[in-house]
Amino acid sequence: MAKIDTPIPLLKLNDGIQVPMLAYGTGTAWYKKPDHSSIDRTLVDAIKTAIKLGYNHLDAAETYNTETEVGVAIKESKVPREKLFVTTKVMQSVNDIPKGIDASLKKLQLDYVDLYLIHEPFFAQSDADLQKAWTAMETVKASGKAKSIGVSNYLIPQLEATLKVATTPPSINQIEYHPYLQHGPLIPYHKEHGIATAAYAPLAAVTKAKPGPLDALSAVLAKKYFVSEGEIALRWCIDQGVVTVTTSGKEQRLSDYLRSMTFSLTPREVTEGFLVKEV
Repeated sequence: MAKIDTPIPLLKLNDGIQVPMLAYGTGTAWYKKPDHSSIDRTLVDAIKTAIKLGYNHLDAAETYNTETEVGVAIKESKVPREKLFVTTKVMQSVNDIPKGIDASLKKLQLDYVDLYLIHEPFFAQSDADLQKAWTAMETVKASGKAKSIGVSNYLIPQLEATLKVATTPPSINQIEYHPYLQHGPLIPYHKEHGIATAAYAPLAAVTKAKPGPLDALSAVLAKKYFVSEGEIALRWCIDQGVVTVTTSGKEQRLSDYLRSMTFSLTPREVTEGFLVKEV
């Protein structure tokens, strides 16, 4: 299957790092139990297929137990390291983040990741816990083991606590984001403080949330742009400057998703068309 001709656009983060706006995710759909030590060749092959098609941003996490597969796929793909953007996240090791990044890098067979995120804030019993974790993240960045650092699943109170002590502010906050979960004031807060937004579950409105109030609009837009409703959902995020994480084990579907790089929704379609009550 041919590689996409239209490159994935880049978003410049507040630290100057440029992140590809469409990522291949190895998250919930690929989750392995911690005691499952064998290599999941299905996932390795899926990642290699994604890389071959043009996905140069790979999204992983400690808690998915798939960093090993990401590392094997990168090695077997033979794509130069500098051509790839690798994100991973810390959760189980959040109380010893320097140790966590070392363990992740060993699994990934890499010297550094491009983006390292605190996976969720719910470990914290106080603002001090959040602040201690962020200070550790800054240490990881200073060591060169992560080019950029950020958070995931944070809301405004957790961001406020973090920013009070941050020498280096979070570059990005990865959250569940789609038309039925737009987070009210959170996205404007991101913009005010120079924090980029990344979206996981961007396809929810056209998959697990069906039937829903956006079904008719999604169908109309898909017909207008000669794409699938999934590609409309991805483009809706990208047109807002949101880094978008998606996944599939099917080569044709991954290829189709890349068609979201070939068109843009109008400003009215992005805003007025998707003004719905969150469900």
